[in-house]
Amino acid sequence: MQTDEDRIALRLAARLEELARACERAGAPREPVGSLLERASVATMHAVSLHLLTAERAAWIWTDAVERHPLLEAAPAVRPTVERYAA
Repeated sequence: MQTDEDRIALRLAARLEELARACERAGAPREPVGSLLERASVATMHAVSLHLLTAERAAWIWTDAVERHPLLEAAPAVRPTVERYAA
């Protein structure tokens, strides 16, 4: 049985994967994709602050996305998000 945290983590990971693929198709994080990554970052922050997702799990999800899709690091929202939860 999945917990709420499991469902949120799966949705976040799936969303980051979808955005990473869009970045790769575009060749770089364009404005619309960068904006969507910023929204994903804010959603992550809210989920952690509401204790719907642990900071450790958020860090793992974002770090994993960047490791699998290095192009994501070019988006302004990604590096601060990874650093915020890795600390």
